[in-house]
Amino acid sequence: MEESAFNVLAEAELARIESALEGCGVDIDIEPKPGGILELEFDNGTKMIINRHTAAREIWVAAKSGGFHFRPQDGKWVNTRGGADLWDMLAALAGEQAGVAIRLTRPA
Repeated sequence: MEESAFNVLAEAELARIESALEGCGVDIDIEPKPGGILELEFDNGTKMIINRHTAAREIWVAAKSGGFHFRPQDGKWVNTRGGADLWDMLAALAGEQAGVAIRLTRPA
């Protein structure tokens, strides 16, 4: 995949993630940063970083419990280790950091 096509795809996914997190009902401070980065801060002071990594053609997530890489595959973003869905993992990781269950709805 060409770099420009990847960046368009990743930016659209990051925008959907930001919107879903804003509407999840949990107080999370979400700060978009230049270069395709979302910085999330939870009430307990912990942070999560979600960013596009253009060279690897992946979206990376840095959470309290570790780092995770996701590649586009068949219309979804899947974990490079085990194939888990980005959205399912984000809900679990954000819920773990927030201390409450979080449900994320992937926009159509």
